[in-house]
Amino acid sequence: MKPAALVPVVLERLREKYPDAKYELNWNTPYQLLVATILAAQCTDERVNRVTAELWKKYDGPQALADADTAELEEDLKPTGFFKQKTKTVQAMSRALLDAHQGEVPPRMEDLVELPGVARKTANVVLNTAFQQASGVIVDTHVARVSQRLGLTKQEKPEAIEADLMKLVPKDDWTFSGPAVVLHGRYTCVAKKPRCAECLLNDVCPKLGVT
Repeated sequence: MKPAALVPVVLERLREKYPDAKYELNWNTPYQLLVATILAAQCTDERVNRVTAELWKKYDGPQALADADTAELEEDLKPTGFFKQKTKTVQAMSRALLDAHQGEVPPRMEDLVELPGVARKTANVVLNTAFQQASGVIVDTHVARVSQRLGLTKQEKPEAIEADLMKLVPKDDWTFSGPAVVLHGRYTCVAKKPRCAECLLNDVCPKLGVT
């Protein structure tokens, strides 16, 4: 099945399984989602959620995090891994947000990617999820892997994969498809030993790269 014909089937079946698909990070404000997404790099959402549950009790917004004692914040973020770099990024991002946007997360891709530590993937998570804005397609490691196995892209770089998916996936489905494919990749189409026998796409997936 060619990619253009496969995509509607994929979307229909994902909607059946994940009708309310959403990112699994916990957040109450766009700023909290932005910070959580930065912390989620090389870390599970479950662990990030445990860290942020305590983080927001201690720091109530960008000013508090910008002004936080660096060593203390490093200790707070330590469970997420790469904590020194993440502390540096979160504080730099918070200061930039205060300087350029009065501490408010801007609902525009052009503004978000100007913030320290914010690339298109992170910006898309915030825009798709917090603002319900079809700014693009979220491409993390799960989306990349599933898209490649389905034959929807041959690209390796996230930006190139996103460009392919934006051509194939209807714009009205962008905000749904990202989180839905993330869930599918996280729980079924896993990196090692994908669960093909129980996969809702088993009969239509070419399983490219699956051994």
